[in-house]
Parts: sequence; structure tokens; C-alpha cells
Amino acid sequence: MPRSHPLAPHRVAIVAVVAVLAALAFLALRGPESFQRLFYPLDYTAEIADSAERHRINPYLVAAVINEESGFDAGIESRAGAVGLMQVMPATADELRLRGFVDDEVVVAGDLTHPAVNIEYGTAYLRLLVERYHEVETALAAYNAGLRHVDTWAAEGGDIREAIAFPETRHFVVRVVRAKERYEELYPDAFE
Repeated sequence: MPRSHPLAPHRVAIVAVVAVLAALAFLALRGPESFQRLFYPLDYTAEIADSAERHRINPYLVAAVINEESGFDAGIESRAGAVGLMQVMPATADELRLRGFVDDEVVVAGDLTHPAVNIEYGTAYLRLLVERYHEVETALAAYNAGLRHVDTWAAEGGDIREAIAFPETRHFVVRVVRAKERYEELYPDAFE
């Protein structure tokens, strides 16, 4: 069969790969719960619940940030130097501790790859951002892109999702909000 034929093997292979990926995406979003939980794992529920309660943040939002930032891999480190489950920058952790947002008696300053330490610092930072911006989506944008960028975007007014200049940050906000909803559906009793 010539390469120009509509059913040439290379064209059929591309269509097959796209179909398989579409089926996996559908199953991840609307398939059986057991399959969806592969895409939305949940670990460290006690640590998440404790920090979320202490900092008055929805624990499902914390789980969604963890899933998006690290996929629940406690040992991960970004090229920029962000560490652990919630990808906390060491300088951010130092600042949170110095400003009293993290109580040394609750979580001793230590290795940010330790799940309890990382979740405490990441959740405290998320709370600080929610208090600053009074809106979860704007706080999530700041969590991903930094305060300076988000202050500029927020000053433009309107919907923060439209003002975000970085596609990565725009996708981060959408994915975390969507993941929070999925976590609430998949694990309704996880944080009771």
C-alpha cells in the first residue's frame, strides 16, 4: 500500500495511538473509581488532615496540590530547587518559620523531603496566599508562579485565569481545581 493511501500503516498507527490515549483520559476522568484512583492517589492523609485543620485549608485542596506538584513523590526536587510533596522552596520555608506561620513545636524545622514537614510548610504557605488574595485560584497561581507575577496579573482586574501570562500556571490552576473536585468525589470520607 502506498504511503499516500489514507489507510497507510503509519497513518493507522497514529490514529490508534490517539484513540488509546483518548480512552485512557476518559477512563481517568469518568471510568471506574479504582482506575481513577490511579490518577488521583491519596497518601499521607493524617499529615494532610492535621496541617489543613491547623491552617484552615480544605484538605482536598492540599491533596490536589500535592498530586499536581509531585504526584505524591516525597523525594522529588525541581530544577529550581523546590523540594518534596508540595514543592516548597527552602527559602520560602525559612521565611514561613521566621514569620511564625509554622510553629516549631508542631513541626520541627527539618528536611523538606519528610512528608509531615513538607505538608506543614506547603499548607501554611497556601493559607498565607489565600489570606493575601482572598481567592483560591489566585492563591494557586501565586503558589505556582510567585507573588510578583500574580500581583501584576491581579492588578489588571477581571478573571485571574484570563490574566495569567504563563500557560504552565494557567494549566496548574485548572488542574488543581479539577483535581480537588475529583478527590472530594473519590475519597469522600478521607478527612472526616
